[in-house]
Amino acid sequence: MSFKDKIVLVTGASSGIGAATAVLFTKEGANVIIVARNEAKLLKVQQDCAKVGNKPLIIKADVAKDDDLRRIIKDTINKYNRLDVLVNNAGIVRIGKILDGKVTEIYDEIMNVNVRAVVQLTALAAPYLLKTKGNIVNVSSISGITINNAEMGIYCSSKAALTHFSKATALELAPHGVRVNIVSPGPVYTDILDNAGITQGFEKVGVVTALNRISDPEEIADLIVYLASEKAKGITGSNYVADNGMLLMK
Repeated sequence: MSFKDKIVLVTGASSGIGAATAVLFTKEGANVIIVARNEAKLLKVQQDCAKVGNKPLIIKADVAKDDDLRRIIKDTINKYNRLDVLVNNAGIVRIGKILDGKVTEIYDEIMNVNVRAVVQLTALAAPYLLKTKGNIVNVSSISGITINNAEMGIYCSSKAALTHFSKATALELAPHGVRVNIVSPGPVYTDILDNAGITQGFEKVGVVTALNRISDPEEIADLIVYLASEKAKGITGSNYVADNGMLLMK
């Protein structure tokens, strides 16, 4: 799955799935742009990428801000004059329920990052992806398919919205030769729970999978890179679940 000379943009690339995806694309020969808010973590990912291929371009940005989204695309095009693959991976988890009195605040924060940023970045990137007949991979979650628990209701809603938006975008861009696919992981060892203020690990919060295991970020990266490759040239609008059989236990 060679991506030699391809330009790949990965958001949420400072750790977890995004970082693993950036490293794998780099290993496959791509020029990668890594985007996140934490510059120190991005520098670490840049070093990891440089060990296996081209040194990626770092763009420190907050995808919840429109100006930053415009700058991401502007800097990418200024540097490489093209874009072949967009991986919308940035996402956040927040906990809250209707009766907490903070649900609207949580809704706004989650939707701005998990949905609106993807919509806006897709719109900004689309003209360049049309030129290269490129593709998009959006990282959703099995939370977009099932409700984990009441406290995760807004997060689950955001991922369901992301999945539907992805399919609609796939339908719109298909006549132009641009593919759009979705990866929906189950539990993955990343820092997403820590970032949400959840100090317990997956096992402690009662996560159960049919295979009795939790994925590493590299497993999801493998799937993302496959979907972005020519090996998946007939796949668009599809939602690939990688959850170790967690949905089977629902």
